[in-house]
Parts: sequence; C-alpha cells; structure tokens
Amino acid sequence: MVFAHSVFAETKDKAEVSIKFYDRTMYYPGDSESNPVYVYITVSNPTAETMRFKIADDKMFSVDFIGFNVKKTQLPSTQGLIRKRTTNQTVYFREITLEPGEEYSFRENLKDYLEIKDPSIYYVELRFYPELYRNKSKYMASNRLSLEIRPSPSAAASNAIPVESKSAVVLQPEDISPDKVIEQTIIARQKSLWDQFFLYMDLEEMLKRDPARSRKFNSVSADERADMLRAFRADLMLQRIDYDIVAIPSKFYIETTTYSQTEGTVKVLEWFKNDKYQERKRYTYYVRQRDGIWQIYDYTVDNLGTE
Repeated sequence: MVFAHSVFAETKDKAEVSIKFYDRTMYYPGDSESNPVYVYITVSNPTAETMRFKIADDKMFSVDFIGFNVKKTQLPSTQGLIRKRTTNQTVYFREITLEPGEEYSFRENLKDYLEIKDPSIYYVELRFYPELYRNKSKYMASNRLSLEIRPSPSAAASNAIPVESKSAVVLQPEDISPDKVIEQTIIARQKSLWDQFFLYMDLEEMLKRDPARSRKFNSVSADERADMLRAFRADLMLQRIDYDIVAIPSKFYIETTTYSQTEGTVKVLEWFKNDKYQERKRYTYYVRQRDGIWQIYDYTVDNLGTE
C-alpha cells in the first residue's frame, strides 16, 4: 500500500481519544449493513498546545477496534478489513490541527472491523493511529465499552422473548399481579432469557441498593448514569455482582403475596442444586407500582439450610 503525501504529524502525550455508542439501541448478530453497531469516536486536545495528526479518508487506516468476549478471547478482524489492509493501494489522508480544547469526531461501524457472530457480552476498545496504520506501533488507546449482542429477533421469538416482529423492539411490560411478575422473572432466569428477566426490574433502584454505587450514581451526569446502568446490567448478566438476584433455582414455590395499591412483597422458597445437596432459601421481593406496572426494586435472602 502507498500512503499519499508525507505530512509530519505530532500528538502530545496528553491527547485523548474516547468512544461511545452513536445511537444506542439493541444490537444483534449479522452483517454490518443490516445490523450495524455505530461507534462515535472523538479525538480531543485537553492540553495548552496545538496538536496535529493524520486522518485517512478511509478510516480503516486510522483506527482499529479491539474486542474480547467474556472468556477474554480476542475477536477476529473482518475479511474486508484484512483484505483492504493487505491490498496494494494508495491511502489518502489529511492533516488535522486541534487547538487547545478542540475536538475532532467521526462515526464508524464496529462490525466493519470485528467479526461478531454470537449473542454475548463483549468488551471493545479503540486504537487510534495518529501516523496511520503503517505506523501501528504508535497508537492512542480509548476507553472500554461493554457491548451486549442479543439473540437475533427470529431466535428470540423461538425462545418466547416478547418481540415485535417488524420493529424488533421488546414489548412493554404488562399489567399483571406482583406474584406473576416474580414468577415470570424467575422462569426467565431459569431459561436464560435476559430480556424477560429485566422486564419488570427497576434497575436504577437495584443499582442503588449498594451505598457506594448509590452515592456515585447521584453525583454524576445523566449520560454517566446511563452508562452506569448499562454496565450494571452487563455485570449482572456476567454474575460478577449481586449474585443472589441472578442465581438460578432448580425449583421455586411462591409462599405469600401481600400488596397495597402501590407497594407489595412476595415471599418465595427457592432451591439451588449443588453437587451433593440442595440449598433452600427464602427470597423476599419488594415491588412497587409505577404507571400501572409492578416493578422489583429490592430483595432480601434468608438461608434456610440444606437438604
């Protein structure tokens, strides 16, 4: 490959590159055109000096996405990316100058860079090459994003996830009783149907059960709160936090349900299989009604011994 022009580019040590989802929505496996994952990339100059770098007309020669699954296995590059970078061609670029406090942003489709074939949680970060890909040893690393790839709508439908066939938007929760809310939530967890599991859960209140998380949540901006909620959901799915709420019971029995017009509690006996015995626990789920829908906002667990 031939890089047109030879323009000196320099980036200061304190230059920053950051990424965020451009139009956060539900993401599915599939090709980059029909199921894109757009990422908004920003190169900023927080220093007191002028910063210069090169930017290719084809951004594949300016950035890389690095992705890992939950087992820390790196995702492979797309064949299109490999072919483009190994083909002899002229790469045109411009020199960008950023004065102190200025930013340069653009959007890229993550799936043009990485092969994402399976529903899962992935972790993605970006490498920005201020001297272009030919000098890939010189790069700036971005922050890391957690990406949830859900089962495709057709696969989801076969697993009874409530999805509108045309828009692929998860249906709104229904006006059902507190005991039905808990029953559906536990069954969804038993079947690993995460959309249904979170359908009646007040994630913000569940996050704020932890005092440290609550203090941080209340002190940050609206965008940062949204990021915290997405990360909290991802961590629950990975069973890295609040294990009791995502533990999978082998069976359960709803003991009692009491509720007023706005508040309620549901007590449930749940059994958990181990290698040589079963644990028995009593879960008390606390629910409240908002806009006619009961939501889980807290819970407690009592250990009742083994069987």
